[in-house]
Amino acid sequence: MDIIKTKIPDLLIIKPKVFEDERGYFFESYNERVFHEKGIDLEFVQDNESKSGYGVIRGLHYQLAPYSQTKLVRVIEGKVFDVAVDLRQDSPTYGQWSGIELSAENKIQFLVPKGFAHGFSVLSKSATFIYKCDNLYNQEAERGIAYNDPSLNIDWRIQPGKEIISPKDRVLPNFREAEKNFKYSK
Repeated sequence: MDIIKTKIPDLLIIKPKVFEDERGYFFESYNERVFHEKGIDLEFVQDNESKSGYGVIRGLHYQLAPYSQTKLVRVIEGKVFDVAVDLRQDSPTYGQWSGIELSAENKIQFLVPKGFAHGFSVLSKSATFIYKCDNLYNQEAERGIAYNDPSLNIDWRIQPGKEIISPKDRVLPNFREAEKNFKYSK
């Protein structure tokens, strides 16, 4: 398993070792011992799955501390563009985002730590997206940022006019107005 750092510290790309032959493939998507050896000390308590069609944009979502969640995300069918935005006050990358294409073919995972907003867009006809969380869902702590905030200027890679956004996500505040309570620590 390879751990690759992104331009934003703490956001990690995880490339599993995939074994393929005429029968198909096998890989470990998560191994607590290997993660700990690589310096990733997490205890996952919840798994989530969603299926969406082309053009769906989910996010940008997060939960306020102390209910914030680290997410280990991947795609098991289709292809998405996955995005994380740094919400940690005093972070050198505060307000910056990083994105990566995740697909059933590349089997790459993205580790999105606490203190980040997260979202994705579906680039294929459909996509099944799964993720592990290190904290349980808490509806009262749930917050979000508008997917189309001009200050973030995220290119979701969806044809204009083909975006599918939930009513809840359509009314999220911009980055500047969103409630955030995360502190950066080195």
